[in-house]
Amino acid sequence: MSTQYRIVMHEETSLEEFREHVRALIAARVAPRAVTWMTTGDDLFGATPLPDAKIPKFTVPGAYVELAREVLHHRDPQRFSLLYTLLWRLLHEDRMLLSIFSDPLVYKLRQMQKAVGRDLHKMTAFLRFRKIEDDDGERFIAWFEPQHLILKPAAEFFVKRFANMRWSVLTPDGSMHWNGRVVAFGPAVTKAQAPAEDSMEEWWRSYYRATFNPARANPKMMKTEMPVRYWKNLPEASLIPELLAQAEQRTGTMIEAAPTAPRKVRAPVSAVAEEGGEAQSLAALKTQAAACQRCPLFCDATQTVFGEGPADAPVVFVGEQPGDQEDLAGQPFIGPAGQLFDRAMAEAGVDRSRAYVTNAVKHFKFTPRGKKRIHQKPNTGEVERCRWWLDRELALIRPKLLVALGGTAARALTGKDVKITQMRGRTVHLRDGMSVLFTVHPSYLLRLPDAAAQAAEYRRFVDDLTQVRLALPALARAA
Repeated sequence: MSTQYRIVMHEETSLEEFREHVRALIAARVAPRAVTWMTTGDDLFGATPLPDAKIPKFTVPGAYVELAREVLHHRDPQRFSLLYTLLWRLLHEDRMLLSIFSDPLVYKLRQMQKAVGRDLHKMTAFLRFRKIEDDDGERFIAWFEPQHLILKPAAEFFVKRFANMRWSVLTPDGSMHWNGRVVAFGPAVTKAQAPAEDSMEEWWRSYYRATFNPARANPKMMKTEMPVRYWKNLPEASLIPELLAQAEQRTGTMIEAAPTAPRKVRAPVSAVAEEGGEAQSLAALKTQAAACQRCPLFCDATQTVFGEGPADAPVVFVGEQPGDQEDLAGQPFIGPAGQLFDRAMAEAGVDRSRAYVTNAVKHFKFTPRGKKRIHQKPNTGEVERCRWWLDRELALIRPKLLVALGGTAARALTGKDVKITQMRGRTVHLRDGMSVLFTVHPSYLLRLPDAAAQAAEYRRFVDDLTQVRLALPALARAA
């Protein structure tokens, strides 16, 4: 009767430990059928010592190492035996075995590799952080139930993505904690130890409800992309049954509804009033702009939305264009993005009443969809034509610092395309002693699908605005 060897994996996802075991097994010429693989929790009798043998020099295909590295994170306890069997066959049967996808063992291990990859993707997509306050300030905690043992391979993604936050990810298999410098792994926890919700969730549900498009609702595809097993931990999931139930009715209503005709506050005049003379005040310039027909956008917009703020403002914030609420009210930055802008300004210590706020394009560009008007980004020609008004606003105010909120504003101020991802937080000098600081538009923060990403980007936005506050004393002395 041949000897049956017991091999105990003390760290069951460790490629290094697995490699040490299989090198010893290969040296002792122990066939896969003579090995029983266990983990620490399964070990009742301890490992069986292997006979001493000199480990021969051998190489394995790099693809096998990558396959083993990922499959070791699969929860199937047979994974060690399957991987050792594959290695044995690579060394004793066919070194090209990994290229034979029809081989049952290769196929099974490839499927296990894909399952681990899918689980990693789901973790990055469906994990939701919730904010708490501890002695050191804000901390974000998330609860997730992975199908496989993926906590450590997921760490790199979260460290890179949320490097500026302090966070913890809790799972039934273990936990990991980031303090802004190092990541530490801890024991398994229960769901009861994770926060149930935070103040952001009601806001997130309202946003999800407002942006849910019933015409594109596809329950089968939705459940494929967002498996039901994850719904219990997603704040928006409680809305999905209701939204799906209403989708057919809402779609029918949208189809039957005629496009909403824009309400004109002021009939356009035929003359190009702005070219009739140089306005000497912001009020006069605003009156001229009300009759602007420099591009076709005036046809559908309700009215011109001009800038607001003191004529001697040291800093001017420039956005993209007015939104639906701004178009109806005739005031800039009063909708959801404007409210977020106000909040960030307050946190950064910048007094909005001392700033001038305007847009690169003064008319709302949209596509009617039922009773909704869906925002459309202005094109280059529209930005260039409206720059005529922006230049005159700046000539009257003569600010020292401009803040470009997003790419459209950056183009209007510099005359060229600017990649905000590369220039964010940086200041460059323009004409007439003015400088421009680049950052994102607050609507960008509202579009982010992940609450943790929103929180991180919001903090960066506040940091950008803080630069403005820090620059104000110097601007005042230079005035």
